[in-house]
Amino acid sequence: MTHPPEWLLPAASEGAGRIDALFFSLLALTGFVAVAIALVALVFCVKYRRGSAADRSDPPSQLKALEIAWSTIPLVIFIGIFVWGARVYASLYQPADGAMKVFAVGKQWMWRIEHANGRREIDELHLPVDEPVRIVIATEDVIHSFYIPAFRVKQDAVPGRYTGLTVTPTRVGTYELLCSEYCGTDHARMGGHVIVMPKAQFAKWLAEGAPAGSMAAQGKATFQRLGCTGCHDPRSSLHAPELAGLFGRAVHLQDGRTVIADEAYIRDSILLPKKDVVAGFEPVMPSYQGQASEGDLLELIAYLRAQ
Repeated sequence: MTHPPEWLLPAASEGAGRIDALFFSLLALTGFVAVAIALVALVFCVKYRRGSAADRSDPPSQLKALEIAWSTIPLVIFIGIFVWGARVYASLYQPADGAMKVFAVGKQWMWRIEHANGRREIDELHLPVDEPVRIVIATEDVIHSFYIPAFRVKQDAVPGRYTGLTVTPTRVGTYELLCSEYCGTDHARMGGHVIVMPKAQFAKWLAEGAPAGSMAAQGKATFQRLGCTGCHDPRSSLHAPELAGLFGRAVHLQDGRTVIADEAYIRDSILLPKKDVVAGFEPVMPSYQGQASEGDLLELIAYLRAQ
């Protein structure tokens, strides 16, 4: 990968180069148009100033070729830019096959990070170089915005829902991690660092700080602590939906809709169980609002994903 000049912000992810190319192309295009219009305006101001000898007789009433060109050329350019921008945008939000999962939870005023093996970080995010990573983002209070300038990515953390983005770091180093959405008194201090490491070094780091259980194992413990086994255990006498193989499966609902059981669906099923009731079941599940933290929810999702 060709690195940008030192006076530019480092480009440390696979998508950063594409975003920079789009940005500087737009800057060049708009700069060229602005200068061209200014020059034309200046020429006409001088040529047709009051008292000049310019010939003002028989001015053209219409120039169809100019009108068509003035309408068509910008339209084609704008559509091209839109398609280009849409492709770049989609690449950041399209989950990559086999991408490593990392969970980030914003809270006034810090970022809490958790890896799939259970290792946790505060205001730091360690990642392997040249490895696709899917970052699932949530918040425990107000809106935050997960921003890594060197990766050219920024994603809001919105209360009540999960957001996410996909990045592939391409340069080993330490980069800024910020919150770019005003979130209260210490917003300016909410930040940390992203540390991109060689793969072998990252694997060693990840294993060294892993707790006794993975996120899935901790999710199983939370599943039992909240009493979910009372209804969802296959041996239970109560009639509840089967959870084995749930994640990623199509779920048919009472109102006729069909949804995919992703992170957002599972979260809503735990906190807002009457929102999407599974076909063939009664809406008797209680809400765990206030009983399960965002960390608990992410661990429960990891547990159900592993089923």
